[in-house]
Amino acid sequence: MPHNYCWGCGIANPHGLHIKSSWAGDEAVCVWHPAPEHMAGPRGVLNGGIIATIIDCHSICTAVADAYRAEGRRIGSEPLIWFATGSLAVSYRRPAPLDRPLRVSARIKERTERKSVVAATVAAGDEECATGEVIAVRVPPEWFERYDGAGARRPA
Repeated sequence: MPHNYCWGCGIANPHGLHIKSSWAGDEAVCVWHPAPEHMAGPRGVLNGGIIATIIDCHSICTAVADAYRAEGRRIGSEPLIWFATGSLAVSYRRPAPLDRPLRVSARIKERTERKSVVAATVAAGDEECATGEVIAVRVPPEWFERYDGAGARRPA
């Protein structure tokens, strides 16, 4: 997505995680490789906040891509389709290791004109590490423009 400075999924953020999502049928998939600096207290385990971030970002990107697909449009085409996180629920099943790639998968559970409910899973090989559900709320293109800008809220 153009103009995306998100720490988790933004290609324009040089310090971010740079997760990348793509379609595999009706499921969006992301394979992401954690690095040593992503550790939790134990050095071989991924930080739980980063797990929540990759679930959130991958789910929001899934909602955006699904909306573009539903409208028969190319991702990033104008007017921009953008979603914000309405809620995020994460259940941690087992520690996510740092020494191998993680697979994040997401699917749309429900879609209305204003919101999408997305279910996501983070796995290391065959082991499910976390699950999540995101309520993605569609916001108008002006919302993105209003809040885009060096982390500061633009005046109304």
